[in-house]
Amino acid sequence: MDTPDVVVVGAGVIGLAVGWRAAAAGLTVAVLDPTPTGGASHAAAGMLAPVTEVHYGEERLLALNLASAARYPTFVAELEAAAGVTVGYRTEGTLAVALDAGDRAVLAELHAFQTRLGLRTELLTSRDCRLLEPLLSPSVRGGLFVAGDHSVDNRRLAAALLAAAERAGVVVRRSRAVELVVDAVRVRGVRLADGSTVAADTVVLAAGCWSGSLAGIPPGLLPPVRPVKGQILRLAPGPGGAAGPRRTVRGVVAGGHVYLVPRADGELVVGASVEEQGFDTTVTVGGVYELLRDAQALLPGLSELALVESTAGLRPGTPDNAPLIGRTDLEGLLLATGHYRNGILLVPVTAEAVTAMLTSGNTPPVVAPFDPRRFAAAGAPR
Repeated sequence: MDTPDVVVVGAGVIGLAVGWRAAAAGLTVAVLDPTPTGGASHAAAGMLAPVTEVHYGEERLLALNLASAARYPTFVAELEAAAGVTVGYRTEGTLAVALDAGDRAVLAELHAFQTRLGLRTELLTSRDCRLLEPLLSPSVRGGLFVAGDHSVDNRRLAAALLAAAERAGVVVRRSRAVELVVDAVRVRGVRLADGSTVAADTVVLAAGCWSGSLAGIPPGLLPPVRPVKGQILRLAPGPGGAAGPRRTVRGVVAGGHVYLVPRADGELVVGASVEEQGFDTTVTVGGVYELLRDAQALLPGLSELALVESTAGLRPGTPDNAPLIGRTDLEGLLLATGHYRNGILLVPVTAEAVTAMLTSGNTPPVVAPFDPRRFAAAGAPR
């Protein structure tokens, strides 16, 4: 493939999904990344939680998150058929619980906010919570059940997207993109670390928190993304075969937040910190301790599980915590980055929208509020 129709920079779940969908639509595609399926996609927990992740002032983002969540069952079915593997999609719902009276007040306020937004959540007593999850601590004071907040195994998802993309004819080059090649008018390709160039008139930048580091992008068009560190743990049943929760459990513990996401094979993902530490990915004693402390406060039996992995990923944050999806003022350059807390959730809608832009030139209304040019128009800091 000397000159593909599209070059995608970044082979996390977003970049791979864009590549797969674009190739399925008839375009020739090359994806560039030295470590496909790595980065934030590898470190994530895989929650699909538009309702329990809702935040004040992010109503437009909520609409996008709900739209993508609604697409997930069909997306998963198509992906599993294309890749020939499963992705660990689970639909048992999410239980958010509070450990003390103050935490319960936080959940009650969240429930009221969700209700005002027309979202369906069920307020539960302590007994209700323990009926759903018998391993919960007796100290739990109440909770919320959200039937529509699901989960997926992010690592299986990434592997399936890589397989589906390659089966669809996408060329995945395990090389680092270092510079966008441009002339006076438009994009002309991407230069790699080995000095070679992949020529193309269209480039989709999907490199997560590194999207602002690609040389050659005019300074005024650099994506305003930053790394937001998240430490995360993976636990597995120990010799005693101790079990974890049946569904995703999110906890408010002394005002802090922790989540526990089970996998079908017994693994339990516990996360995650939110740290403004630049590109640092150090796993710290304090970070591991705080996650285990809060998780064990919710499920005391976690002390019997084995700690099999501790890692730190870098979420791509933006000034308004919403993604950058769409064209830029440089002809031929599109962005699919800045998904912050919702990268796994937003895979279906992002890939669908970017593919529509590539094939028809039209921007689907669902992603129109997330045009990358919104910050320049508002004079926001970059």
